[in-house]
Amino acid sequence: MTGNLSPGQLPASYEEATHQHLVYYSRITCVLAMVLVAGGVGLDAAFYPEHSHDFGLARLVVVALIGAALWSYSSSWGLRHVRGLTYFWIALPQLMIAWMIFSTDGEASIYFVGLTLAVSGISIFLPLTLLEALVFSVFTMLAYTLACVLRVGGVQHWPVLAGQLMFVLFFSLIAITVSVYGERQRRQTYALQTEVQRQKDELLAQNKALVEIKGQLLQREKMAAIGTLSAGLLHELNNPVNYSLMAINMAQTLPAARSDELLKESLVDAKEGMTRIQNIVTDLKTFAYQNPGDNSQRPFLLEQAIRSAQRLAGHELKGVAVSIEVPQDTHVLGDEPAIIGVLINLFSNAAHALAKAQREQPRIDVRVQTEGGRLRVTVHDNGQGILPENIGRVFEPFFTTRDVGAGLGLGLSVSYGIVQRHGGLLAVESEAGAWTAFTFDLPRPE
Repeated sequence: MTGNLSPGQLPASYEEATHQHLVYYSRITCVLAMVLVAGGVGLDAAFYPEHSHDFGLARLVVVALIGAALWSYSSSWGLRHVRGLTYFWIALPQLMIAWMIFSTDGEASIYFVGLTLAVSGISIFLPLTLLEALVFSVFTMLAYTLACVLRVGGVQHWPVLAGQLMFVLFFSLIAITVSVYGERQRRQTYALQTEVQRQKDELLAQNKALVEIKGQLLQREKMAAIGTLSAGLLHELNNPVNYSLMAINMAQTLPAARSDELLKESLVDAKEGMTRIQNIVTDLKTFAYQNPGDNSQRPFLLEQAIRSAQRLAGHELKGVAVSIEVPQDTHVLGDEPAIIGVLINLFSNAAHALAKAQREQPRIDVRVQTEGGRLRVTVHDNGQGILPENIGRVFEPFFTTRDVGAGLGLGLSVSYGIVQRHGGLLAVESEAGAWTAFTFDLPRPE
């Protein structure tokens, strides 16, 4: 335990809070006790001038010992033993006063007032428990009684002693009452502070999530605008591509193209390039023209969706060997653009993991299996894997292990929801440092 907390930091437990409270107020009370003990030399000179020298030395020793206790609070040892040190130094003034009573008038000494002030003052300033306040009160009464009984001549006026003890008892009852209700108040205060801190943390987390959601919504608005623009752009782009392919096909039929090998090869390359453009435009049209709702559930070929996703994620998959194993019939029922989005996200995550792992032979294996009335898709990569402490959080919104600004951590959580809407489950298995496999299933048309 330490005696210091940073501003605004709440102790982890009530016991730690009490420890902090004790350290703080022990320091204050130490200083106050040293001032009062040292200031008592005036009382010695006024009431017992003949004892001023001896009492002054005693006060000096007590002040020095309390000062040593105060100094120890600045060390780790003192902070660990703060309660024991507190017991030690609060007993010193009582023992000093008891000795002064023993050395002067016993039960008739005015110094018994110092005992009562110490009992009440200590209980007010220090967070003592009921037991500690009770023990301190009994200790004070016992020290006072022994000082009166053991002095030379013993007790001269028993009724006076009984009356003085009653005064000490009254102040002891005050001290015990203060300790009981002080303990209750401290517990209630700590519980309130804990609740306020919890609500504050929740509010900060919600505010952070709202800021991130706002950014995501803005991004979605931008993407929606881009989608609207791209719809017309894709249409306009598709027309010249078709014209170009028609022209290439016509050119290939000419005698010059058949006789000139260089021209023939160039036309083949041009046709292949235009075909690739046509495929990309088709994939983008499929992915962009999303129509969410009940009508989005249509039969489509899962193999075609996988290959579309592979082409759309082609930039990230450069240098990665991708194998696709599918059954003969891959018809499924669902939202084809949304499933393409899920597959793009899985390809992107796999490519990111492979880039981090820096494998000599990076590869992604896509396997589709028939299981009853559903098709199960597995996307397996030999990347860096997922740490055990993170695998349970990969589907949480905003959770990401990428660098700041590289993603909001919404891809897998959104993909999870898409698969769930299709009556399936997106699951993950991984071995840290070796591989990761995501699986999900889709219904087949009846």
